[in-house]
Amino acid sequence: MKIQQFLEHYGVRINPFSQEDAQSDHIFQKHCAATIYHPAWDKVLGDFDNPSTSIVFGEKGAGKTAIRLQLINAIDEHNTQHPQERAFVISYDDLNPFLDTFRDRLRGRKRNADNALKEWRLWDHMDALLTLSTRRLCNVIADEHSTDPDINLQQLKDLSRLRKRDLLMLAAFYDQSSDQSHWRRWKRIKWRIGFLGLSIYWRFLLGVLVTLATLAFALRDAPAEGLRELAALKAWWIYAVIAAGWAPWLKRNISLWWRARHIAKQVRILEHGTGTLRRILSRIPAKELDGQPMPSRDRSDDRYELLAKLQRILKPLGFTSMVILVDRVDEPHLINGSAQRMKDFLWSMFDNKFLKHPGIGFKMLLPRDVVFFLGREEKEFYERSRLDKQNLIKSLEWTGESLYDMATNRIRACLDEGADQTISIRNFFAEDVTEQELINKFGKLRVPRHLFRFLYRLLTDHCNTSTQDSPNWKVSHETLEKCMDAYQRELEAMDRGLGTG
Repeated sequence: MKIQQFLEHYGVRINPFSQEDAQSDHIFQKHCAATIYHPAWDKVLGDFDNPSTSIVFGEKGAGKTAIRLQLINAIDEHNTQHPQERAFVISYDDLNPFLDTFRDRLRGRKRNADNALKEWRLWDHMDALLTLSTRRLCNVIADEHSTDPDINLQQLKDLSRLRKRDLLMLAAFYDQSSDQSHWRRWKRIKWRIGFLGLSIYWRFLLGVLVTLATLAFALRDAPAEGLRELAALKAWWIYAVIAAGWAPWLKRNISLWWRARHIAKQVRILEHGTGTLRRILSRIPAKELDGQPMPSRDRSDDRYELLAKLQRILKPLGFTSMVILVDRVDEPHLINGSAQRMKDFLWSMFDNKFLKHPGIGFKMLLPRDVVFFLGREEKEFYERSRLDKQNLIKSLEWTGESLYDMATNRIRACLDEGADQTISIRNFFAEDVTEQELINKFGKLRVPRHLFRFLYRLLTDHCNTSTQDSPNWKVSHETLEKCMDAYQRELEAMDRGLGTG
């Protein structure tokens, strides 16, 4: 008997348990995302008008990615209902580009996979977040084919001059694209938002003017071959005056080059060219650039000020808060599922000043593997992180009842229109299998991913015991016990690290 034949008998058009990853689970995204929530959902969600930080630890398959997708849907709904009080979302989950560049910037033994992330600091996280948000804004401006339903180009053009200056500074430090060079992209952004600054050329024009005036004065009585005679001139005052004329331009460019060099060195998640960065900074008037925060030191203070600038840019666009979704930290190949490397990457982020930054809420969905390290930290760590104030959920647990309801809801989501809408997972089993027994067995599976794997395997094993012409529409108690025992042994192997989770 085919498994589809079994499901169609109950009016189920597609297999409810064929998918395991929420990212690609079309059943969850289309039918269950708005109806099936973890019991801790309200604590994770919080209030978007005054966003709070939530730190959730869960084992593989516990539903962390599902919660992230539900958070995105909830934010979209909030933004639709409150167009002038929206939340700006940053998905901090694709970490490979940042970690690869970071590792390439290291030298010697620090490039070793076990040592590289020990060099990762809080300001590297802040640089990554500023890069993601700045790039999203700049894509709307620089790329004519880029669309963002939440960002309007005209609103960016209508920003005040100071906010345009702040946006151009962030673009200089954090916006890069594989489609255009850094310089051409930045110049296009500057032109499209209408940031003019003719005063940037006065030093260069002064040098040219002084040079021409000095040469004209020196050659006022010289014959036609005066240029040849000029090379033989020994009058030191000519060279001194010309050098004095170029001194402001030279001083400014040396200063910008030195600053660009330090920025290129300190922003370790991006590859910056010192010459390009100097050229970009020179296009912002000195009176508007000097004294502004720049990521040129190994500290977080400047990044906090740049983060505040980003918030001031977003406010006229209708964004009054920011939500940062942290997920999939175990997937980058530099981390490769290692609990120690995840700890090295994450621990600098546990800073109360950072997690409680006004107007920003972090939703951190983290693997349970690193919970072990929390119990081994010193008092200083807890005083700095104040995890007691961060809506900490140490284990994203599912009860047997909640997993039973989830299985039933997925079945109902896959029913044909004329099918019995009161069907439950219990209807798939023989009379001697009670509802409470199913709840107890589902509770041993712990997380939705194991539940779906088990039920898919159970239905497959049951269908393999019957023919298409002599179908059996009820899963027997014996098949249930046999399949559960086999899966429990696999779960124990997974917990010991001997199987796939």
